[in-house]
Amino acid sequence: MRRIVLDTETTGLEPAEGHRIIELACLELDGRRATGRHFHRFVNPGRDIDLAATQVHGMTAEDLADKPKFADIADEFLEFVDGAELLIHNAPFDVAFLDLELGFAGHMVSSATYAKLTDTLALARDMFPGKRNSLDALCERFGIDNSSRTKHGALLDSELLAEVYLELSGGRQRDLGLAPEIATQVVAGALAATGLPVRPARPHAPSAAELAAHAEFLKQISEPLWLAA
Repeated sequence: MRRIVLDTETTGLEPAEGHRIIELACLELDGRRATGRHFHRFVNPGRDIDLAATQVHGMTAEDLADKPKFADIADEFLEFVDGAELLIHNAPFDVAFLDLELGFAGHMVSSATYAKLTDTLALARDMFPGKRNSLDALCERFGIDNSSRTKHGALLDSELLAEVYLELSGGRQRDLGLAPEIATQVVAGALAATGLPVRPARPHAPSAAELAAHAEFLKQISEPLWLAA
């Protein structure tokens, strides 16, 4: 199934208090591979942004004054996520805002479009009960480089969440085939976290000299068990 990693930034914490989406990002995965396709829009919320929210994501109402309203991007967003599984960290928060915005735009709730909803926070809590499971905490736990996350941003956070999801659902040992710009950061972060020296990869096939050295070594072994077998 096609998967969409989704994240939003908002004017505040409570849609019931009139807060709105100001940034929406979706990153497409096909199986365990990032396809390179994404949907990313900044949105004019038509209202002020709480100071506490600005301190988190760095955006003000003035920054968004020339951006489209959510209603102007709703059709494009729904087309992008249609039939996909949505992967969201703390899904109830983002879904509440999406459903509010879609309602204002004259659309049905988001569940009418996506095929499945997976809350990666719930996955993390099942895997690491009683531990911190924020996006930053999970990046640290899995050795994912989040050093550029000085402020929250929907697109960057969706890229980091894609890495976190792949770890939660099986780990990077399975040849994830991620987009190069994401995979490079992940590998570097994982290696740095080990503290071990990094050596260049070597070919799996032995050279002629290695084969000859191995043959000489075998001559020194008296009655090797594998030959007796």
